Amino acid sequence: MRATKQRPRVRNERVSNPRQRRQQHLLDVRVRSHKATQHRNRKVLVVISKVLLAVVVCAGLYLGVKLGAKRLFFENPDYRLSLIEVVTDGTLQREQILKAAALREGENIFSVNLAQVHDRLQQLPQVDEVQVERNMPNRIDVRIVERKPIAWITSDKTILDPFASDAAFLVDARGVLMKEKKLLTEHLGLPLITGCTSEALVAGKVVESVEGKAALELLRLSTRSFMQTRFQIREIDVSKGYCVVVSDKNHTRVTFGFDNLEGQLQRLEQFLVYADDSKRELETVNLLVQRNIPVTFMKNPVEVINDTIDPDGAEPRILKAIPVHPKTETPPASAKARTNAAPPPVRKAIPVRRPRKD
Repeated sequence: MRATKQRPRVRNERVSNPRQRRQQHLLDVRVRSHKATQHRNRKVLVVISKVLLAVVVCAGLYLGVKLGAKRLFFENPDYRLSLIEVVTDGTLQREQILKAAALREGENIFSVNLAQVHDRLQQLPQVDEVQVERNMPNRIDVRIVERKPIAWITSDKTILDPFASDAAFLVDARGVLMKEKKLLTEHLGLPLITGCTSEALVAGKVVESVEGKAALELLRLSTRSFMQTRFQIREIDVSKGYCVVVSDKNHTRVTFGFDNLEGQLQRLEQFLVYADDSKRELETVNLLVQRNIPVTFMKNPVEVINDTIDPDGAEPRILKAIPVHPKTETPPASAKARTNAAPPPVRKAIPVRRPRKD
């Protein structure tokens, strides 16, 4: 046999053939994909372990803080509510306030929700402003500013005593209706708004009718300097629906329209000044008419009750009315006859003679 001559290998020449290289590549891909899967699974396990560890730590911290707060604050007898200070400037009673606020002594001071207490008290019709404070370690302060009533209001037209009537409500300057459990003597002198039948009167509701708002606006405008002392409103009748009829302390009846109340009061002020200058008292004034206003005066002269204010700033001084003395009755005819029949004797004057001087 002929000896085959081997060709010398060239450097960097592949030893394997294409088939062998293809099989080797397949094995390589399988090994690398398996390693990538193991690496990915290991990474997922690490992330899950970290998350679980964080959850366990947070739960432990939460339970620890909760247990510590419960023992240090919520179950600590030093923070037990032992004093509830209630300050109000009106007629609300302490028991009524505590019941409405759901406050009671003996509970933990941290378990009291101050926002809920504020909202509950604000729902009372008499309450205008509320302030609730937590003073450590065992006191809560409640300060209430109550609404100031300016008048009585009722749907009845012929009410005699609003102080004793269940159909009468107190109303403040904003039109909020109130029903006081404890009435004060100062409520007796408040003006009375009658005949308000156009809406339902319920404690806590706001007056919405046009005539009711006009009556409240009249009360507000009549508190000016001159009108406050000369024209003091005692009753406002709103039953007619198109106007309001106002009676003052001197029984003067004035009819107002709903529009331009301030201008109507200015015209009334001019009539009052004229009546004072002429020493007469107004009986009726119809301010619905802008020109040629109908005015009547009282026939019998009366003493005008006029409250004047001291220039030194003292309290108003009330001038009392002077009673009119009754006229002397004329004697009957029989007495006149007797007088004419037997007149009393008249004594004549006797001249006195003076002695002569020598």
